[in-house]
Amino acid sequence: MTTKTFAYIRVSSKEQNEGRQIAEVKKLGIDERDIYIDKQSGKDFNRPAYQSLKHNLREGDLLYIHSIDRFGRNSREIMNEWKEITEDIKADIKVLDMPLLDTTQYKDTLGTFVSDLVLQVLSFVAERERENIGKRQAEGIALAKAQGKHLGRPQLNIDTLSQNQQETLKANYDKWKAKEITGVEFMKLLELKKNSFYKVVKQYEQQIG
Repeated sequence: MTTKTFAYIRVSSKEQNEGRQIAEVKKLGIDERDIYIDKQSGKDFNRPAYQSLKHNLREGDLLYIHSIDRFGRNSREIMNEWKEITEDIKADIKVLDMPLLDTTQYKDTLGTFVSDLVLQVLSFVAERERENIGKRQAEGIALAKAQGKHLGRPQLNIDTLSQNQQETLKANYDKWKAKEITGVEFMKLLELKKNSFYKVVKQYEQQIG
């Protein structure tokens, strides 16, 4: 039976860099086409790359994972996926930052018990960390709102325009009103979209009376 070696990598968002994990698994000699990467939350396993990987796993194959929290952050689902891969598909898993989690080793009863125990503990920790992140984010938002801070994109107004935009507004407002330039041209000069443009112009008109 021909067996293959795969690697699974996950980062939480498109902004995060998966380069360190890729470099680590490439050192193991894994072909780039056998490295599966997801850029999304680990709250569940409905991830396209992971599902594609599992579809391609066969009995005797070996799957490398950098760490349990990169695999997932829901303890029950981690355990279910682990058992499906190792018991149903009959592939092996190695977790790089936790050598005890290596199904190619410790296949005796005691070794399996220790590995299962470590997996349960790490899965629980990964889930608690996900919950704590959500809790900290909610607390931060609540605190910011209580302090009257604006969340999200900065609100655009005439005072938040750059110095250059403010000078462009003053220099071209009369030309626009005299129809020497069009509204579209004025918007381009100010680098503003339609809604923002009219909002700023209205504020400017209020200033000049």
